[in-house]
Amino acid sequence: MHSQAVTTDKALESVWNQFSDRLLSFIRSRVSDEQTAEDILQEVFLRIHAKMGTLRDMDKLESWIYQITRNAIIDYYRTQRPTDELPEPLGSSEDAHEDDLVTRLAADVREMADSLPDPYREAFVLTAYEGLSQKALAERLGISYSGAKSRVQRARLKVRDLLMTCCHFEFDRRGMIIDYHEPHCCCCALPQELD
Repeated sequence: MHSQAVTTDKALESVWNQFSDRLLSFIRSRVSDEQTAEDILQEVFLRIHAKMGTLRDMDKLESWIYQITRNAIIDYYRTQRPTDELPEPLGSSEDAHEDDLVTRLAADVREMADSLPDPYREAFVLTAYEGLSQKALAERLGISYSGAKSRVQRARLKVRDLLMTCCHFEFDRRGMIIDYHEPHCCCCALPQELD
Protein backbone atom coordinates (compact mmCIF):
# COMPACT_ATOMS: atom_id res chain seq x y z
CA MET A 1 0.00 0.00 0.00
CA HIS A 2 2.79 2.40 0.97
CA SER A 3 4.77 1.65 -2.22
CA GLN A 4 1.62 2.31 -4.27
CA ALA A 5 1.26 5.75 -2.63
CA VAL A 6 4.94 6.52 -3.34
CA THR A 7 4.46 5.43 -6.96
CA THR A 8 1.38 7.65 -7.29
CA ASP A 9 3.26 10.60 -5.78
CA LYS A 10 6.19 10.08 -8.17
CA ALA A 11 3.77 9.80 -11.10
CA LEU A 12 2.02 13.01 -10.04
CA GLU A 13 5.33 14.83 -9.66
CA SER A 14 6.37 13.64 -13.12
CA VAL A 15 3.05 14.82 -14.57
CA TRP A 16 3.49 18.20 -12.84
CA ASN A 17 7.02 18.63 -14.20
CA GLN A 18 6.00 17.57 -17.69
CA PHE A 19 2.67 19.37 -18.08
CA SER A 20 2.23 22.26 -15.62
CA ASP A 21 3.66 25.02 -17.84
CA ARG A 22 1.81 23.81 -20.94
CA LEU A 23 -1.44 23.41 -19.02
CA LEU A 24 -1.13 26.90 -17.56
CA SER A 25 -0.63 28.32 -21.08
CA PHE A 26 -3.61 26.29 -22.29
CA ILE A 27 -5.76 27.61 -19.45
CA ARG A 28 -4.55 31.21 -19.93
CA SER A 29 -5.57 31.06 -23.59
CA ARG A 30 -9.14 30.41 -22.41
CA VAL A 31 -9.30 32.39 -19.14
CA SER A 32 -8.21 36.02 -19.11
CA ASP A 33 -7.52 36.42 -15.39
CA GLU A 34 -4.04 35.26 -14.29
CA GLN A 35 -5.13 34.34 -10.76
CA THR A 36 -8.09 32.36 -12.04
CA ALA A 37 -5.82 30.47 -14.45
CA GLU A 38 -3.50 29.55 -11.56
CA ASP A 39 -6.47 28.46 -9.45
CA ILE A 40 -7.79 26.28 -12.27
CA LEU A 41 -4.34 24.70 -12.67
CA GLN A 42 -4.30 23.80 -8.97
CA GLU A 43 -7.80 22.33 -9.30
CA VAL A 44 -6.66 20.30 -12.32
CA PHE A 45 -3.82 18.74 -10.34
CA LEU A 46 -6.11 17.95 -7.43
CA ARG A 47 -8.40 16.18 -9.91
CA ILE A 48 -5.50 14.38 -11.56
CA HIS A 49 -4.35 13.13 -8.17
CA ALA A 50 -7.85 12.06 -7.21
CA LYS A 51 -8.41 10.18 -10.49
CA MET A 52 -4.88 8.89 -11.19
CA GLY A 53 -5.92 5.35 -10.31
CA THR A 54 -8.64 5.37 -12.98
CA LEU A 55 -6.25 5.82 -15.94
CA ARG A 56 -5.76 2.40 -17.49
CA ASP A 57 -3.76 3.28 -20.63
CA MET A 58 -0.70 5.46 -20.00
CA ASP A 59 -0.45 6.11 -23.76
CA LYS A 60 -3.57 8.26 -23.33
CA LEU A 61 -2.14 10.25 -20.40
CA GLU A 62 -1.82 13.55 -22.26
CA SER A 63 -5.32 13.51 -23.77
CA TRP A 64 -6.71 12.42 -20.37
CA ILE A 65 -4.98 15.35 -18.63
CA TYR A 66 -6.22 17.85 -21.23
CA GLN A 67 -9.76 16.49 -20.88
CA ILE A 68 -9.59 17.07 -17.12
CA THR A 69 -8.29 20.58 -17.82
CA ARG A 70 -11.08 21.34 -20.31
CA ASN A 71 -13.64 20.10 -17.78
CA ALA A 72 -12.15 22.32 -15.06
CA ILE A 73 -12.35 25.35 -17.37
CA ILE A 74 -15.97 24.51 -18.26
CA ASP A 75 -16.78 24.12 -14.55
CA TYR A 76 -15.22 27.52 -13.87
CA TYR A 77 -17.37 29.22 -16.54
CA ARG A 78 -20.48 27.45 -15.30
CA THR A 79 -19.93 28.96 -11.85
CA GLN A 80 -19.55 32.44 -13.36
CA ARG A 81 -22.99 32.53 -14.96
CA PRO A 82 -25.69 34.21 -12.94
CA THR A 83 -28.28 31.53 -12.39
CA ASP A 84 -31.68 31.16 -10.89
CA GLU A 85 -32.04 28.68 -8.12
CA LEU A 86 -31.18 25.19 -9.25
CA PRO A 87 -33.98 22.68 -9.46
CA GLU A 88 -33.87 20.11 -6.66
CA PRO A 89 -32.44 17.22 -8.73
CA LEU A 90 -29.41 19.31 -9.77
CA GLY A 91 -28.57 20.65 -6.32
CA SER A 92 -27.82 17.26 -4.81
CA SER A 93 -26.39 16.65 -1.37
CA GLU A 94 -23.46 14.92 -3.10
CA ASP A 95 -22.57 18.24 -4.79
CA ALA A 96 -22.86 20.05 -1.47
CA HIS A 97 -20.55 17.48 0.12
CA GLU A 98 -18.03 17.94 -2.72
CA ASP A 99 -18.17 21.75 -2.33
CA ASP A 100 -17.60 21.34 1.41
CA LEU A 101 -14.55 19.13 0.76
CA VAL A 102 -13.08 21.69 -1.64
CA THR A 103 -13.69 24.53 0.84
CA ARG A 104 -12.05 22.59 3.69
CA LEU A 105 -9.15 21.54 1.51
CA ALA A 106 -8.55 25.10 0.27
CA ALA A 107 -8.31 26.36 3.86
CA ASP A 108 -5.82 23.62 4.71
CA VAL A 109 -3.73 24.36 1.62
CA ARG A 110 -3.51 28.00 2.71
CA GLU A 111 -2.42 26.92 6.19
CA MET A 112 0.27 24.69 4.67
CA ALA A 113 1.44 27.49 2.39
CA ASP A 114 1.77 29.78 5.40
CA SER A 115 4.07 27.21 7.05
CA LEU A 116 6.61 27.17 4.19
CA PRO A 117 10.06 28.73 4.60
CA ASP A 118 10.03 32.47 3.79
CA PRO A 119 11.10 32.55 0.12
CA TYR A 120 8.71 29.76 -0.84
CA ARG A 121 5.82 31.08 1.26
CA GLU A 122 6.21 34.52 -0.29
CA ALA A 123 6.36 33.12 -3.84
CA PHE A 124 3.34 30.86 -3.28
CA VAL A 125 1.16 33.45 -1.54
CA LEU A 126 1.97 36.26 -3.98
CA THR A 127 1.17 34.13 -7.04
CA ALA A 128 -1.60 31.85 -5.77
CA TYR A 129 -3.48 34.25 -3.51
CA GLU A 130 -2.53 37.77 -4.56
CA GLY A 131 -2.61 37.17 -8.30
CA LEU A 132 0.94 38.14 -9.26
CA SER A 133 2.25 36.54 -12.42
CA GLN A 134 5.61 34.84 -12.16
CA LYS A 135 7.09 37.67 -14.24
CA ALA A 136 5.68 40.28 -11.83
CA LEU A 137 6.98 38.20 -8.92
CA ALA A 138 10.48 38.27 -10.41
CA GLU A 139 10.33 42.06 -10.75
CA ARG A 140 8.94 42.53 -7.25
CA LEU A 141 11.58 40.31 -5.63
CA GLY A 142 14.42 41.53 -7.85
CA ILE A 143 15.26 38.05 -9.11
CA SER A 144 15.40 36.50 -12.57
CA TYR A 145 12.22 35.23 -14.21
CA SER A 146 13.59 31.68 -14.22
CA GLY A 147 14.45 32.07 -10.53
CA ALA A 148 10.91 33.22 -9.74
CA LYS A 149 9.44 30.41 -11.83
CA SER A 150 11.61 27.85 -10.06
CA ARG A 151 10.70 29.24 -6.64
CA VAL A 152 6.96 29.07 -7.41
CA GLN A 153 7.23 25.52 -8.75
CA ARG A 154 9.23 24.37 -5.72
CA ALA A 155 6.72 26.05 -3.39
CA ARG A 156 3.85 24.25 -5.13
CA LEU A 157 5.65 20.93 -4.84
CA LYS A 158 6.31 21.56 -1.14
CA VAL A 159 2.62 22.32 -0.54
CA ARG A 160 1.65 19.23 -2.51
CA ASP A 161 4.09 17.10 -0.49
CA LEU A 162 2.69 18.49 2.77
CA LEU A 163 -0.81 17.80 1.54
CA MET A 164 0.05 14.22 0.65
CA THR A 165 1.88 13.68 3.95
CA CYS A 166 -0.73 15.24 6.20
CA CYS A 167 -4.07 14.59 4.62
CA HIS A 168 -5.59 11.18 4.66
CA PHE A 169 -7.83 10.85 1.63
CA GLU A 170 -10.68 8.40 1.23
CA PHE A 171 -11.47 7.34 -2.30
CA ASP A 172 -14.45 5.59 -3.84
CA ARG A 173 -13.93 2.58 -6.11
CA ARG A 174 -13.51 4.89 -9.11
CA GLY A 175 -10.64 6.77 -7.45
CA MET A 176 -12.67 9.90 -6.67
CA ILE A 177 -12.05 11.68 -3.37
CA ILE A 178 -15.07 11.17 -1.16
CA ASP A 179 -13.59 12.51 2.06
CA TYR A 180 -10.38 13.45 3.74
CA HIS A 181 -9.31 13.85 7.32
CA GLU A 182 -8.30 17.37 8.17
CA PRO A 183 -4.61 17.75 8.92
CA HIS A 184 -4.54 18.31 12.65
CA CYS A 185 -2.02 15.62 13.44
CA CYS A 186 1.65 15.84 14.38
CA CYS A 187 2.72 14.89 10.86
CA CYS A 188 1.59 18.31 9.65
CA ALA A 189 4.60 20.07 11.10
CA LEU A 190 6.79 21.22 8.23
CA PRO A 191 9.38 18.51 7.51
CA GLN A 192 12.92 19.75 8.19
CA GLU A 193 14.18 18.85 4.70
CA LEU A 194 11.87 21.50 3.20
CA ASP A 195 13.88 24.32 4.79
